[in-house]
Amino acid sequence: MNMNQRKLKILLSLFAFNSISLYLYFSSHPDYFRHTPPSESHQSSTGNRHGPTENHHRLLAKPWPILPSYLPWSLKPKVPFRSCEGYFGNGFTRRIDVLKPSPDDHKKLTVSGGGGWFRCFYSETLRSSICEGGRIRMNPERIRMSIGGEKLEAVIGRGEDEELPVFDSGAFNIEAVDRSSIDRKLVDSEFLNQYLQNGAISRHTMRDLVDSIRLVSAKDFQCSEWIEEPTLLVTRFEYANLFHTVTDWYSAYVASRVTGLPYRPNLVFIDGHCVAPLEGTWRALFSSLRYAKNFTGSVCFRHAILSPLGYETALFKGLSEDVNCHGASAHDLWQNPDDKKTARLSEFGEMIRAAFGFPVHRQHTSKPASGHNVLFVRREDYLAHPRHGGKVQSRLSNEQQVFDAIKNWVSVHLKCKINLINGLFAHMPMKEQVRAIQDASVIIGAHGAGLTHIVSATPKTVILEVISSEYRRPHFELIAKWKGLEYHAIHLSGSYANPPEVIDKLSSILRGLGC
Repeated sequence: MNMNQRKLKILLSLFAFNSISLYLYFSSHPDYFRHTPPSESHQSSTGNRHGPTENHHRLLAKPWPILPSYLPWSLKPKVPFRSCEGYFGNGFTRRIDVLKPSPDDHKKLTVSGGGGWFRCFYSETLRSSICEGGRIRMNPERIRMSIGGEKLEAVIGRGEDEELPVFDSGAFNIEAVDRSSIDRKLVDSEFLNQYLQNGAISRHTMRDLVDSIRLVSAKDFQCSEWIEEPTLLVTRFEYANLFHTVTDWYSAYVASRVTGLPYRPNLVFIDGHCVAPLEGTWRALFSSLRYAKNFTGSVCFRHAILSPLGYETALFKGLSEDVNCHGASAHDLWQNPDDKKTARLSEFGEMIRAAFGFPVHRQHTSKPASGHNVLFVRREDYLAHPRHGGKVQSRLSNEQQVFDAIKNWVSVHLKCKINLINGLFAHMPMKEQVRAIQDASVIIGAHGAGLTHIVSATPKTVILEVISSEYRRPHFELIAKWKGLEYHAIHLSGSYANPPEVIDKLSSILRGLGC
């Protein structure tokens, strides 16, 4: 009975928080509820070759799933500097109103719509901003980059510089009502240097995008197509690498939560990369996906959100900064807040699992009836992007030997049932990769991007990383720590692992699981 009462209390709390989030969103976005002017309604239904109306867009928007590790995302006035909330995204608390909407904007039913707006939320901890605005026009012809979305085989050898955007002045516009500001840039260099700092990033595409925004008059604010629903604008860099793509996923998720979006947003890639297998997860996480250069003319966004670069997340900054945070359950943090603990990465992992339709309430709490799954994440040769030769660098020179040795050991281990899973991720659909991760009791593998999947692991999963002497980097130890997972490592003097040593370590881990 007590357990049921606690569950009911948690569900009621989540409902209340979501209701508050919806209220805050709609109260801070009056443009969202304003009736569409007749001219814009016509543009929305006829200018869009795909034909969905505003109401149809809303029917297609994906709802946020209920996540066990969810805690409220709010713009708290004070988040301690370099606290876990600050590092993991709930510290974008400094609001800068760059362009405010007209005071009676929500009352106007004029053709011009009353003008646009733009603001940013700055994080002192991450030294990064999440920006959003309304009535923003994108002019694809003023963005210099490849088309994007092509098949990999069609663009072999294409350079990375061709795929990253270069923004000419006026690549983006915002409708202005103040005549004195028309034909001016939205922000100056002082603003960029303070809130969109280059930092260690040599090519800060979000900064460049904001730098390109110019204010235009209502009569010059003409659009070939309107997108009514909130839309994330994202530029990817190392888009075929799982670790870097997870940082982009996380950044996009945080941007959606910080801006209080009531549904999962649309997504527009502001880059010219070709199609990659990881694109399927983008589509699963968000409501829709298009490439900027795939639009045939100017496109206007009722509400656009600029997602920060993945390099500016704790996942990446933790490689060079001391992000001293430990994973904890949302329930514990709700009762006992702690600046040195976080449930955010667990929340995000549940979001990925939920996006693929997996039940997120199921956790490993005892010995599975079907036995323990030991997932061996393999490194395979595969063609990842136009500049990739198809060969991966070996970090465990005798990987097959180690796998075969574990397989033989499992076959004679009679104390309990062990299922050894051959994690050939490069040739598995993303949904099956996520399924293998969530079903694993133990995840073992050499240091490599595939281990980033542990962000989706369940709370009782144990991680065993085999680390060669050339790749002693903390990526996965940190993720395990931030999720509160048990982590073990075998450090090699070179790249060769002694199979009995690996088996001995694995056996010890399984004994700890009651096997």
